Amino acid sequence: MSDDFGEARRMVASAAREMAALGLATGSSGNVSLRLADGLFAVTPSGVPYTRLRDDEIVIIDGEAEPVGADRGVTCQPDLAPSSETLLHLAIYAARPDVGAVVHTHAVYSSVAAVAGLDVPPIIDEMMLSVGGPVKVSEYRFPGTQELADSVVDALGERNAALIRNHGAVGVGRDLDSALNVCVLVERMAHIFVFASLLGGANPLPPEAVETELALYRMRRGADG
Repeated sequence: MSDDFGEARRMVASAAREMAALGLATGSSGNVSLRLADGLFAVTPSGVPYTRLRDDEIVIIDGEAEPVGADRGVTCQPDLAPSSETLLHLAIYAARPDVGAVVHTHAVYSSVAAVAGLDVPPIIDEMMLSVGGPVKVSEYRFPGTQELADSVVDALGERNAALIRNHGAVGVGRDLDSALNVCVLVERMAHIFVFASLLGGANPLPPEAVETELALYRMRRGADG
């Protein structure tokens, strides 16, 4: 049977496997999605370890988190449920029209900061330019719920990453490469933040640098949009 969404499935599955290979998630933890045309989305399935995830196991859903069929042009759909955090992805897409892809990780140092309830402040210039400010921690809400999704959207704001309290992190971007790269950066920043804190403190960037780089971030977002 032909698959009109084969390329989208390939890209999402590849990003999920790379997420695991980079150590940002283990087993089937974390999830990846991509915004498609006509209000559809490609999302990783629930409960499938990424080391053996196949392209054809990616689920195509609508804006209500429901898998869609031939009436929406999906001629090949796996018999799998979409990720348990699908509501999180859909809430981000609804709030952020500029976002084309979402990656949710369970990386170690990002999770350390999330468990400690600590925002990662802007400590390196690259963080301001790529994330748009501090990586803020959401309020705790039960996993897989709309309440968690709304809390993370609040923590995300206009930035490209947020920490999910007692859970992990999420990164967004115009495409899968951008979203995954943000997650890699956030994990590195969290790593630096934890070790700098152990050495007596993680000194944030000077306010004038933050102001200038935030303006550059917003200009770049506008150009990308």
